[in-house]
Amino acid sequence: MTTYTCPKGHTSTTDDFCDECGARIGGAGMNTVPMPTVPIPTATPAAAAPSGAPCPNCGAPRAGSSRFCEDCGYDHNTGKVPALTVPLPVVTPAAGGQWTATIAVDRKYFEENAIEGVEFPADAPAREVVLPAPQVRIGRRSGSKGTSPEIDLADSDPGASHNHALLTLSVDGVWLVSDLGSTNGTYLNAEQQALSAGETRQLKDGDEVHVGAWTTITLHSPTSA
Repeated sequence: MTTYTCPKGHTSTTDDFCDECGARIGGAGMNTVPMPTVPIPTATPAAAAPSGAPCPNCGAPRAGSSRFCEDCGYDHNTGKVPALTVPLPVVTPAAGGQWTATIAVDRKYFEENAIEGVEFPADAPAREVVLPAPQVRIGRRSGSKGTSPEIDLADSDPGASHNHALLTLSVDGVWLVSDLGSTNGTYLNAEQQALSAGETRQLKDGDEVHVGAWTTITLHSPTSA
């Protein structure tokens, strides 16, 4: 490649005007200096993180030879999604006029999901919790992923994603629900179409939010009987 020297001493790759200062070059006294060729180093591609076959239940990549899927709880050894084995405690909500939610297993929602190889936890008790403002995250706790949701379904519903859905109290005092890109979807009441990732819907007293394999979360306003 040929370069040109402008009247101000700059090196330019164009022969009419300096591509650094804009001064006109041209004329018989124009100097040319051959530009040396510099080899461009070839970048070494980064090694891909090892992973196994995708989860047959939700399609998430398997981390090495780990037994359980990090997203849906699928057991690669037995070919099943683990069912509830330890009953959840019933939590009595504190007084003070706050919104509450009843978290329960829902046979109708479970049968609509039709997940093979999973046993419905018929003896699991419902629990009632207070919804602390301004946000309540629904999901499953995970030390490796750093998730610690306020409504934790790690021991009760393996079909819930680690970051499944979010309840948010708006400035108008209305609770909203948003899907966080969950694997199995977030459904509202009897709707057949799941919320799309990031979609937000307004909630009212008595509305049901369905998540995971069988969990239904029913909201109660402070004035509900």
